[in-house]
Amino acid sequence: MAILTTEGLTYTYSAGTPFEKTAVDHVDLCIEDNTMCGVIGHTGSGKSTLMQHFNGLLKPTSGKVLVEGQDIWADKKKLRDVRFRVGLVFQYPEYQLFEETVYKDIAFGPRNMGLSDDEIRHRVLETAQALGLTKDMLERSPFALSGGQKRRAAIAGVMAMRPKVLILDEPCAGLDPKGRALMLQQIRDYQRKSQSTVLLVSHSMEDVAEFTDKLLVMSKAKLFCYDDTPKVFRRAEELRALGLRVPQIASVMDELRRRGYEIPLDLYTVEKARDALLPLLRKGAV
Repeated sequence: MAILTTEGLTYTYSAGTPFEKTAVDHVDLCIEDNTMCGVIGHTGSGKSTLMQHFNGLLKPTSGKVLVEGQDIWADKKKLRDVRFRVGLVFQYPEYQLFEETVYKDIAFGPRNMGLSDDEIRHRVLETAQALGLTKDMLERSPFALSGGQKRRAAIAGVMAMRPKVLILDEPCAGLDPKGRALMLQQIRDYQRKSQSTVLLVSHSMEDVAEFTDKLLVMSKAKLFCYDDTPKVFRRAEELRALGLRVPQIASVMDELRRRGYEIPLDLYTVEKARDALLPLLRKGAV
């Protein structure tokens, strides 16, 4: 079942002026429910503009955006409900923290939904635990947390609303490798447990290769492709032609194939490469 659908979606900035620019150009797309989807594209490809249409932050110049089959602009009075169902976390969300305590910051969204105090508390504690925030952290000022903890607190505030779709724009920007891996695993665990759809906008091919089921690729305002992650990375030469790089391990595997080794085409994570190379090493073939 499609959770998000676009039909001929087009968006033009500064229409009718000398600065007119089409950022999303006739995009037709269906994103399934219960999936982890990476969103990639070069800077200016239109991926962030596309994401902002899914929860009604931007209104299409033409075309439609449907959430669970319903046109989100058919009734403007229902846009507030759409934003509860499609949560959007901008890059560096920690700059949006503002409450006295971490607990109050996470509770802000659920409270605006009109939930009871007991339900709010349940959601705050559940989401905090999922993102590795301890109970004592919840009573602190969000500004007393580390950078990574602030990031998790900000993301928890959106997760606590339990959106059907969670959009994360570069959630690991600025984090060290250990922090990146922890954040992505927590997001992946959340997606599986909630059976929601997560859209992960990222410039890291390694991150999307390891943690996503699907990949959405934007190029020059158009949808280049939307497919299973392994199938997209098999189109390595086409991705490179778009100005995108493939995961480093995939480049290493390409070089080994050029040197005559029989190596499968769908090796784009370290784990998959290890599993393929170990039998060859044992045979002395590499």
